[in-house]
Amino acid sequence: MPEFPALPEDELWMQRAIVCAEHAARAGEVPVGAMIVQNGQCIVEAGNAPIALSDPTAHAEIQALRQAGQVQRNYRLVDCTLYVTLEPCIMCVGALIHARVVRVVFGASDPRTGALTSVFTLGDSPQLNHQLSWTKGVLAAPCAALLKEFFKVRR
Repeated sequence: MPEFPALPEDELWMQRAIVCAEHAARAGEVPVGAMIVQNGQCIVEAGNAPIALSDPTAHAEIQALRQAGQVQRNYRLVDCTLYVTLEPCIMCVGALIHARVVRVVFGASDPRTGALTSVFTLGDSPQLNHQLSWTKGVLAAPCAALLKEFFKVRR
């Protein structure tokens, strides 16, 4: 499943993911926010939490998947779309594939660890038993600005 064109509602959902990223930044976390939408309804929202949870796997995407699994009472998140402010890493793309998420919409590309289009292209790998469709660059500028500002203060 290759790149998918942006839908009219993508910017609205990404704006909400940006709010989650802002909450993460205020908590001292890298500002990444995610949300999962199913049938036009947000089922969960999450922000990055590796520092707060002392857990290197507590990326915003993983937090959202964990919460959605509890809400759905199923680890398979069929017919769900994940919105995230930063292109997912290898770990997160792997989890999205295992969860059978249909589509990923991300804001800023990640030239260091992006696993959908930037460094790796795992989402549509024919060797895997599930493929993701994705839409990149939705509200990319404000998503990238959050990260730039966060790291400017710290480096």
